[in-house]
Amino acid sequence: MHTIPIWAQAGFWGFVAGAALLIGAAAGYFLKVPQRLIAAVMAFGSGVLISALSFELMDEAYRQGGFDATAYGFLGGAAVYTAANWYLNHRGAKHRKRSGDQQPSEAEDQGSGLAIAVGALLDGIPESIVIGLSMLKGGVVSTVAVAAIFLSNVPEGLSSAAGMKKAGRSPAYVFGIWGGIALASGIASLLGYTVFQNFSSEVVAATTAVAAGAILAMLVDTMIPEAFAVAHDFAGLITVAGFLAAFALSRAGH
Repeated sequence: MHTIPIWAQAGFWGFVAGAALLIGAAAGYFLKVPQRLIAAVMAFGSGVLISALSFELMDEAYRQGGFDATAYGFLGGAAVYTAANWYLNHRGAKHRKRSGDQQPSEAEDQGSGLAIAVGALLDGIPESIVIGLSMLKGGVVSTVAVAAIFLSNVPEGLSSAAGMKKAGRSPAYVFGIWGGIALASGIASLLGYTVFQNFSSEVVAATTAVAAGAILAMLVDTMIPEAFAVAHDFAGLITVAGFLAAFALSRAGH
């Protein structure tokens, strides 16, 4: 018998996964982390997420809703993310995951601060909804999903905060963004559970696939370019190591 309501557990696990952004941001802002190390961790996190969306999200979506719901959701999620990302990129958020000098300051590109904040939120919400959706089956969270999102969020916060600092962003701005997104992650996970608990398995499957498509598009558009730009000699190998780590977690969970 659950002593804590399942919706509250969903919110908690979403917040835990999102809090990794704050941990990464603190390391990126206050420590002088070498760019090659940031890129290596980013590549590892990318491999972890690719594995999780392959074996946890897409596999589960296909089992629940069949190929059509999964395919439409997957392509739809990628299309919506790409359109939103394209719009934000043209408002100054293009380099929000970069740890170098690529991010514009507010003086260089007015409104870029808000665009970067919205872009970071766009990147984090699909992952968080997945955590809530994973609890629809028996009220038990997918530890693989939480671990994968946590592991990928640390380098995301680390790289982005390092770039924000170089662009002259204040600590209040940096930690306001990541603290807000950690809270939003908890809320998105809670909504993923409460909103979809009465929907059919096909709708849940399509929604899971939408999140998977958005996550894969986000990886290719924002995380992998940063990893490859700095650690290109070893980016592929490190990404494979991340994929294998998450695959091992996934198999252990079964």
